[in-house]
Amino acid sequence: MNKNNQDERISNMLFATVYPLYVAKVEKKNRTKDELNQIIEWLTGFNSTQLQTLIDEKVTFNEFFNNSKLNPNASLIKGVICGYKIEDISNPLTQKVRYLDKLVDELAKGRKMDKILRSS
Repeated sequence: MNKNNQDERISNMLFATVYPLYVAKVEKKNRTKDELNQIIEWLTGFNSTQLQTLIDEKVTFNEFFNNSKLNPNASLIKGVICGYKIEDISNPLTQKVRYLDKLVDELAKGRKMDKILRSS
């Protein structure tokens, strides 16, 4: 798939479509929806109420991240997700979505919250 097409597809994807997949992924590994919401709040600044509103409004990932206040420590999220090194992704929106994917993966893999939230 063309990289620009992939970036556009990610931009137009509905957060409400992906969120239940995140919930299922973490719950399957005995983590909770509350923990998931905690990492989303850390990354974006959205609390659980705001998150539910965005889900109900069926916002795209583009709208989701445009309305967020990205955590200043988000750049500490490194590694490979979907075959790409997060720190090498040039499209800012795609990089933010991959930050979120990486945090969800870390939660599902049982990583401790203070490590996921990049606490010093």
